[in-house]
Order: sequence, then structure tokens, then C-alpha cells
Amino acid sequence: MRKNIAVLASGSGTNAENIIRFFQEKSSACVALVLTNRQNAFVLERARGLGVPCLYFPKSDWESGETILSVLREHKIDFVVLAGFLARVPDHILHAYSNKMINIHPSLLPKFGGKGMYGDRVHEAVIAAGEKESGITIHYTNEHYDEGAIICQVKCPVLPEDTPEALAQRIHVLEYETYPKVIEKLIESPI
Repeated sequence: MRKNIAVLASGSGTNAENIIRFFQEKSSACVALVLTNRQNAFVLERARGLGVPCLYFPKSDWESGETILSVLREHKIDFVVLAGFLARVPDHILHAYSNKMINIHPSLLPKFGGKGMYGDRVHEAVIAAGEKESGITIHYTNEHYDEGAIICQVKCPVLPEDTPEALAQRIHVLEYETYPKVIEKLIESPI
């Protein structure tokens, strides 16, 4: 039975598009829904262009979460993937998808995680701290930003001449190569 994935994203949606395209070729799962908390998020255009239903919900809906949980259930969502989603997921959605909701973070957690640490802010902090390596962390989502159980980490070097943009490019390559495969593995061999 093919599993339905929902992707939650707040920005341009490059990771979301990568995940959608990856699962278009798979029999194990498909991206059945994309949700965002930003009305002008480009992820909406990407999802529409790939034929995936997508919806925007305002901040008030994300605070209570009841409407969103109803939509997830309507679409028979089995697994939730955060891909650059910049809002806190309400507790009752977290509980409804316990061990079935994951996030990706652009550093080696627990370093450089937490509220407000996303995108270039993370890469700037990594470089400013003089770190020799960075990478990605894929983890389960819980009530605290970037504190869920770690599923996997993939490392890359931080080079002396790195700018946040250069480091971000290497991190994006790791995300695009790793995230869909980890999602697939989790869906095919659930806990």
C-alpha cells in the first residue's frame, strides 16, 4: 500500500521539490500534500507545477492546529516531512504523528540549532565559531526546536575560505542526496 507524505515548507521549496520528484518514481510513497505557513512561499508554485495539492494556512491555524490536523487526515497522510518549515508544529499534530514526522537541519545538531537558527543564520554561526566541519541532521520532530531524536547526520568540511553561501551550497547537496532516501527508508521499515 502506497504511503501518503505531507511536506511542510515555508520558503522557496527546493527540498520539497526534490522530495516530490524522488517519490514520483517510487511505489512505496508519494507526496500527496504540501502545506505552508507563508502565503507567498514559492513552494506553492513548485508543488502546483508538479501537480501536488498545496495549501496555505495563516498563523492562527498553526497555533491551534485543529484545522491542519483535519486536512492531514482528509488526505490520509501517513508521514510528515518538514523541509524548511519555520513555524512550531502544534502538540496535537506532533502526537498524532509521533515517530512519523521528521525534520532536516543544516548543521550537526545539537550545535547551531534551536529557535531562530535556520538557513544562512546557521552557516554564519558555524563559520564565526571556527568550526572545521558542518553538515546536516535529520531528526524526529518533537515539542522543542531541533531537539528530537537524531536519525542520521552527514558531514562536510568547513573550508577556511568559506562564505555562508559557499557552505550552504555544500549543505544543499547533502540535503538533496540524503533526505529523500532517509524518508524512503523510514516509510519502508517503520519503527
